[in-house]
Order: sequence, then structure tokens, then C-alpha cells
Amino acid sequence: MKIPTENNYFQLVYEVVKRIPSGKVVTYGEIAQFLGNPRNARTVGYAMHSCDDSLPWYRVIMKSGKLPFEETDSSSSKQKKYLEKEGVTFLANGRVNLEKHRWKIELPS
Repeated sequence: MKIPTENNYFQLVYEVVKRIPSGKVVTYGEIAQFLGNPRNARTVGYAMHSCDDSLPWYRVIMKSGKLPFEETDSSSSKQKKYLEKEGVTFLANGRVNLEKHRWKIELPS
């Protein structure tokens, strides 16, 4: 059995992220769990930090619905703007409304 390297794990993460529909979000942990190791949420985060704008990176958020950047970071306002443009709504506490916008990852049919 071939052990995945960080590089090909990142590629697996990117393949999942490419499939997240517009107006939906998924958490780092959900991607890690889908890929077989729920403890790899941080590695999913590293993959997202390493990707470019060709991926909808902004659709990946923390399990609490919080955006992963500090509010003072320009990436936070950029991510929120992209999500709002797709119709994603936020609760009064500033977190994504996960009940409405969470995407359930499924194997492709």
C-alpha cells in the first residue's frame, strides 16, 4: 500500500474543494473525515493555505461556522465577500449559517 505524501494529500483535498457547490460550505474536519482521517483537519488547513485562487478556498470554514482568519485580516473580509456573493448567510454572531449552507460531501455518482 502506498503511503500518501503531503503533496498528493493536498491534491485529494483540492479535488474535494473543487466539488463544493456555489452557496455551500464545508469544514476542514469534514474534508479530513471524508478523506479517511478526521484528525487531519489541520493538514486540510495547510492545503487550503497553499492553494491559489483557482479553487473556491473560501467555501472551507471552521467547524463552528467561523471564518478561519482573524477579523482584522484582509483575507477574512475577502472570504466573507465571496461567500455573501454566492448567497451564504451569516448569523448575528458572524458565523456562517451551517444549518442552511453546509454541504454534505458524498462520493461522486
